[in-house]
Amino acid sequence: MGEEVNLDMCVNVNPLYVSIRDWAPDDQPREKLIKKGTGALSDAELLAILLNNGHKQKSALTLAQEILQAARNNLNELGRLNVRQLKKLKGVGNAKAVTIIAAMELARRRQAGSLLEKKVICRGADAALFFKPLLSDYAHEAFFVVYLNHNCRVLHYRCISNGGMCSTIVDPKLIFKEALELSASRLLLCHNHPSGSLSPSFADIGLTRKLKEAGKLFDIDVMDHIIVSEAGYYSMVEEGTMV
Repeated sequence: MGEEVNLDMCVNVNPLYVSIRDWAPDDQPREKLIKKGTGALSDAELLAILLNNGHKQKSALTLAQEILQAARNNLNELGRLNVRQLKKLKGVGNAKAVTIIAAMELARRRQAGSLLEKKVICRGADAALFFKPLLSDYAHEAFFVVYLNHNCRVLHYRCISNGGMCSTIVDPKLIFKEALELSASRLLLCHNHPSGSLSPSFADIGLTRKLKEAGKLFDIDVMDHIIVSEAGYYSMVEEGTMV
């Protein structure tokens, strides 16, 4: 009793429910996007376009608002939700859940594509700008390597291993096997910390030194090891951890 109701979140959930297709054209998300551009739409309206339809007496916009609420109105949090979590919301089935996850993955890949577009990466900090959006939504640790030629031109990047919440096992043979196949002269290492901490563990530092020493045998320079999390990034070169 006496509970406050957020009217903004109650669009089209009353008995006088009106489908989005019956709204004034200028208020319909698709028409609004066409006439005014993406910047005129809220996150919920953009998500409603992806959902395409709602559920029973719930419009696509209302369902989109509920999904965003479940993600604390944070798109980064939305990107971390999996199919099972999304399906807990009434009105979200496999099709809608998969559509949302695919859209979030495309957004990540678009950000990640900036690394390959740039072609040349001279500093670990530049690589961090690529890896942070790519790895920030991982709920487990993952280890990536960027392979470069002697001019620091990007040849390829690859996820070497996926682990658990606190660690992942990295096989140096896999890293250098691919480096030799690509004729790479330089490597950039990166992994994430789902906990949010940016501090390298003793294992992180030990692995980095091991890989740097191994690289010398093949005349391959391990340039830096980057750790990324929600808090930002940590560069072993910038922090003087890598010797």
